[in-house]
Amino acid sequence: MTGDKVDYEPYQKAAASYPEIPIGNFQKAVQLIEPDGTVTGGAQAVFKTLGNNIFLGWTTAAYTKIPGFAFISEKVYAFVASHRGFFSSVDSCGTAQADARPTYLISRFLFFKSLALVYLVTFLSLWAQIDGLIGRDGILPLDLYLRDIQEQLGGSGFFYLPTLFWFNDSSLFLHLVCGAGAALSILLLFDLAPSLCLLGLWGLYLSLVTAGQDFLGFQWDNLVLEAGFLAFLAAPMELRRGTTKTAPFSQVILWLFQWLLFRVMFCSGVVKLVSGDPTWRDLTALHYHYLTQPMPTPLAWFMDRMPMAFHQASCLFVFFVELVVPFFIFGPRRIRPWAFGFLVSLQVLILLMGNYGYFNYFCIALCLFALEDEAWPGPIKKWWKGGRSLLKGTPKVWVGWIPRIFLVLVLYMTGLQFLQLFGMPPRLPSSLAVVYEVVAPFRTINGYGPFAVMTTVRDEVVVLGSRDGKNWTPYDFKYQPGDPNASPVWVAPYMPRLDWQMWFASLGSLQANPWFPKFMERLLEGSPSVLKLLKTDPFPEGPPKFVKADIYEYHFTTPEEKARTGHWWRSDYKGPYLPPLTLEGLRRFGF
Repeated sequence: MTGDKVDYEPYQKAAASYPEIPIGNFQKAVQLIEPDGTVTGGAQAVFKTLGNNIFLGWTTAAYTKIPGFAFISEKVYAFVASHRGFFSSVDSCGTAQADARPTYLISRFLFFKSLALVYLVTFLSLWAQIDGLIGRDGILPLDLYLRDIQEQLGGSGFFYLPTLFWFNDSSLFLHLVCGAGAALSILLLFDLAPSLCLLGLWGLYLSLVTAGQDFLGFQWDNLVLEAGFLAFLAAPMELRRGTTKTAPFSQVILWLFQWLLFRVMFCSGVVKLVSGDPTWRDLTALHYHYLTQPMPTPLAWFMDRMPMAFHQASCLFVFFVELVVPFFIFGPRRIRPWAFGFLVSLQVLILLMGNYGYFNYFCIALCLFALEDEAWPGPIKKWWKGGRSLLKGTPKVWVGWIPRIFLVLVLYMTGLQFLQLFGMPPRLPSSLAVVYEVVAPFRTINGYGPFAVMTTVRDEVVVLGSRDGKNWTPYDFKYQPGDPNASPVWVAPYMPRLDWQMWFASLGSLQANPWFPKFMERLLEGSPSVLKLLKTDPFPEGPPKFVKADIYEYHFTTPEEKARTGHWWRSDYKGPYLPPLTLEGLRRFGF
């Protein structure tokens, strides 16, 4: 950190050259001898030494100007110095093999494979749903959306909503984009032209996320885009197969991956505390979580039965993993594998209890950047070295200044996000505010922190249709609770976008979910694309004349109830969500 500005010597070698300094001073604390002969020791010497680094000069000022700083620093230094044996053994955990800079080539290689699989699952799942979501006869037609944006923003609409669909918004082009994304994912999986594939995947997915409106506005969509862009910067600029094994890995890009992992995990813990939600603060949140999460798995039914003490202990574990463990990512090399273990364990537990699409799987892939090459088990290292020996040459990588420019941009944007997270929104000059406005639409630097507030009851919006306005038949969704006898499902990493939006609809009013009346309108029209998103069509002979939506509160059954009835759920009617309306009525009221 101090370059060639400071020379370092063991005191046993240097003490003879400075007879004016008692040998006891050397044995007690580090001594800093400046060119003018000034001698300082202990913590003061440490901070004056660090002052030779342009970025750490503030430490010297802190020692001299902040009240109490010098006193506390010297006390801590003296305590450590008097227990050197113990602290030396602790320090050795971080300095073992310190002569070699750690490498992360295995982690990058495996992350590229994981990213390719996530992209493949995402594009394929969207391909199956895209017509019903934003197609011409979908819930939120893309062509109408882009037309409205163009009327409001004119030619600048592209910069606020960057998407290829400005050039072609047809259903055929929607399918071509999804198909192209799936094809590029397969090429990336086989390590063919990784840089070009990653750039294409990022652009195609950004186009879909921008065009997807309410159905692709999740934090994990942004996470894939941000990590995908970093992967593009980390990828070798070669066409041949196998180059991701031999290409150098920029330390700047490595740090950006680790910083992304840190933000995802740490912010997830912070938002739970700063939100003021009482269930997180009194450690009862997980008592409600298993029931009220968007799409529980069968295991959630069993976990819901656990005693309160278990749920509170689980909350403490979540806070430890999300608020403390992320700092291990930047810790000594023998601590980083512990970070990997804790973070992956939390993600595995979450995905076992709930269906969150590809999110938890992708977080596990990001955790790979907490493991350097030497931390992997012997068989994996042997496989890796054997495979690398078959590859010749070193691929070209990005010019160093490009990642560094992006690093500055990331630090600026994430700094603003952290200030906002802690309730200190910055006041920016117009020139800096413009940077934020230009970068934000491309979703490459994002804020994270899902599920800040725990839902304590599970409300479900039940959609019903009728031909006569008297006899009503429910529409069943594929994965949301409906039939009390139907068990929770396993569906991840597939993400059913409509089912997810139905969960959000139950959390708010009709006015807060303007997409919902559009969905009801498509049911009255009998849209085939929308009906494919549902489990069954209760009106196969033609659409109903009336539709309505009611709110029901759902509960897991008790073990006794389940043994007696076989039901996983029981429900209680709470009231109307949307009154009975015809197609003309929906349009008349401006829905």
